[in-house]
Amino acid sequence: MLRGGSRSGKTFLLIRAIIQRAINAPGSRHAIFRFRFNHAKTSIWADTLPKVLKLCFPTLRVRFDKTDFYVELPNASQIWIGGLDDKERVEKILGAEYATLYFNESSQIPWGSIEMAMSRLAQKVALDPAIAAATGRAHLALKAYFDCNPPSKLHWSYQLFRGGVKPGTKEALPNPQDYAEMLINPDDNRDNLPAEYFDVLASMSEAKRQRFERGEWASEVNGALWALEDRLAGDGKIMPGIDSQRVTEAPEMRRIVVAVDPSGTKGDGKGDDIGIVTAGLGVDGRAYILEDATCQMSPEGWGRRAVERYHHWQADRIIGERNYGGDMVRFTVSTADKKAAFKEVVASRGKAVRAEPISALYEQGKVSHVGVFPDLEDQLCNFTASGYVGEHSPDRADALVWALTELMLGGSTYNPSVWLA
Repeated sequence: MLRGGSRSGKTFLLIRAIIQRAINAPGSRHAIFRFRFNHAKTSIWADTLPKVLKLCFPTLRVRFDKTDFYVELPNASQIWIGGLDDKERVEKILGAEYATLYFNESSQIPWGSIEMAMSRLAQKVALDPAIAAATGRAHLALKAYFDCNPPSKLHWSYQLFRGGVKPGTKEALPNPQDYAEMLINPDDNRDNLPAEYFDVLASMSEAKRQRFERGEWASEVNGALWALEDRLAGDGKIMPGIDSQRVTEAPEMRRIVVAVDPSGTKGDGKGDDIGIVTAGLGVDGRAYILEDATCQMSPEGWGRRAVERYHHWQADRIIGERNYGGDMVRFTVSTADKKAAFKEVVASRGKAVRAEPISALYEQGKVSHVGVFPDLEDQLCNFTASGYVGEHSPDRADALVWALTELMLGGSTYNPSVWLA
């Protein structure tokens, strides 16, 4: 695993390694995955892969198959691009065996999806005779590559590469020496980045600098209301964590809301983010977190963004907290779209008090995240009964609490008997 800050060159380095491996072993197959196929197409297929080929292998002539999204080298080796959220495409890709698997932005990929793909790391392919003679090996060694901006220490990436245990079961790895991780940060890639980018990093909160500049996992929080993993309650019952309830697809929705937690920021990068979270109530009676669209924009910008998500998800209404500037949220949303249905809510209780009944819904197994939302989940795991212990405002978590209060607890006021039932 290459872990580290943003724009440190992790993706470039690992794609270069895969191309070299493909050259070394004629007829070998390699796959690069992101959680979302659209993200893989935009970042890997259309950007980094062509750059690596141009800069590092300028004489290599490859064929881009734009139908199935793979490149083929002159020696018949192939490099496939895929998204683990695309069931039909994943099944097609995983119908073959591979010598290399690369999980790009792996903090966004559920462990279950990783395990599924790893079952296809099984291609036995001979090295080029000259390479074999030089290395003393007959076949290309199987390798799985990962990279990430590290999330919290509760994440499977920390358990696997630092803790030496299997994610979920916490069993000791039988071969921990096979799991290596290396830190690479933006400063290591300084020659390829504009000087102004380091000013951007310096302006971030301490928590975000820890992740996006220094590439370090966030610490665990004692007494957190949420956890990624299952936990044992005092009565011996298992309280499900976020990971065990995570899904890749949601059922049909009965209701969908877009919740906005305003910060009073001017959108100049100096204030807190504006939390924008979309959630739905499924026909199965469970809640689903569909999207974290949190942003750092001016009121005009985030109002427009909230309305865009409202239309994208065909939501029933936008939920907005009134605390900043009275009717500011209502006005901002109506300016973007006068026809957008809007409901104003008032924070008459503290954040932790509002969060506790929502965390109880998670403990009862009534909420699933559709995909992975690292920043949102980090905020949730920093919430305790005494309050939020992270940096600045828990904007994303606040928006999630408003959304689920509306969907599951009857709106801006709630009856404890509902969530304790």
